[in-house]
Amino acid sequence: MTVKAEEVALDKDGFLLDLSQWSPAVAQALAANAAIELTDAHWEVLHLLRRFHSEYQLSPATRPLIKYCALHLGPEKGNSAHLNRLFNGTPAELAAKLAGLPKPTNCI
Repeated sequence: MTVKAEEVALDKDGFLLDLSQWSPAVAQALAANAAIELTDAHWEVLHLLRRFHSEYQLSPATRPLIKYCALHLGPEKGNSAHLNRLFNGTPAELAAKLAGLPKPTNCI
């Protein structure tokens, strides 16, 4: 994938091979590939996911993602319905991809 004239390497599932290549522009390009237009609500979760990864050195599965969002964003945003709506029913996998993180280990 090319973003702003820079080649960004992806694995077979569309995740970044080099996590240091992530940028908001990369997130936008990945979101476009998934037919998603990123809103402030998406960015809030993506930045929170990057913080989670920084703290724990892993991408959360769905349940820990929901709990972490609830803890930091409140119960109205930290619930499966909200996250499923934002990330097409696959919040842990798609949000991690857009945040430039590795695929969560429990995702097939």
